[in-house]
Amino acid sequence: MNLQNHKNSIQENGFTVINNIFSNEEIEKMSEVIQNIDTSKETFRKSEDLFAIRQFLKEIPEINELIFNENIKMIIKEIFGEKYFVVKSIYFDKPEKSNWYVAYHQDLTISVDKKIELPDFGPWTTKQNQFAVQPPLNILENVFTIRIHLDDTDENNGALKVVLKSHSKGIYRPETIDWTVETESICNVEKGGIMIMKPLILHGSNRTTNGKKRRVIHIEFSDMELPEELNWSERGVFEKMN
Repeated sequence: MNLQNHKNSIQENGFTVINNIFSNEEIEKMSEVIQNIDTSKETFRKSEDLFAIRQFLKEIPEINELIFNENIKMIIKEIFGEKYFVVKSIYFDKPEKSNWYVAYHQDLTISVDKKIELPDFGPWTTKQNQFAVQPPLNILENVFTIRIHLDDTDENNGALKVVLKSHSKGIYRPETIDWTVETESICNVEKGGIMIMKPLILHGSNRTTNGKKRRVIHIEFSDMELPEELNWSERGVFEKMN
């Protein structure tokens, strides 16, 4: 696996796709674990168009060993860096008949353990006792996101579309996108493959049109310490596995 090319692509374009990271058997095991969970918890969100689990690695600890296989560990170490740890995780299931689409946006918040007043941190949101805040730009620029695909995904079942190189332009309001200069790319990913992206890349997804589901495990990583008493809300999962 030539990871240097992927590292260069993330730096230059804001994302890369690497297929064949998980075997069919590993994906089936993950699917099985997810199917057998109690979905009544308040961190779970269920509708006709979307099923999501926040704090996924905390809620489903038995899946961690399946996710952090040798391929993923090598990718984290060689592309991100030696000291990167998990800071956020979500599971998304976009069902076959989903009408759910996501407009272009950047991921501008981090999940933390409490709300405290800090310079340059804000605005804040709280959902189900979970705290999210927009941090200073340097913290967002440091984060890498891995999206693990449990299904083949293309433009017909909600593959992410991105604006190339938009991750390097700071806070970029989607309403100001100038399509005469920007280039859109569709990120097709095979079942068992991953997409790695920088959260500041402008990204969105279309409605499903081919009757195929799209299940994705979204995990964010950083190696930065937060100021004062503030802590990343999901830190510790990956550190324990190393």
